[in-house]
Amino acid sequence: MTTTARPSVQHEDDRVRVTRWDFEPGTRTGRHVHAYDYVVVPVVDGVISAFAPDGSVTESQLRAGESYARAAGGEHDVVNTGSAWLAFVEIELKGTSAAAVSS
Repeated sequence: MTTTARPSVQHEDDRVRVTRWDFEPGTRTGRHVHAYDYVVVPVVDGVISAFAPDGSVTESQLRAGESYARAAGGEHDVVNTGSAWLAFVEIELKGTSAAAVSS
């Protein structure tokens, strides 16, 4: 089994990037910083934990179809800490970069 979640870019243009993420239990995205504001749309129910650089952990219960949004600049490693496969679609809004948000 792979330890890395599988991203697949479904659409990308100059305004948005749409990526589907598939996670087996225990797989992770790897540490990354979000360059753009983004919206997450869970495909199935599941549990993820976001590990921040300061060592803090935020656990979230995902519900299929219940979207949430986050601002650019967040840094974390997302792990499927549930016992089942999960997937979500991430929509990055390219007009809202972390550089623009911090200026």
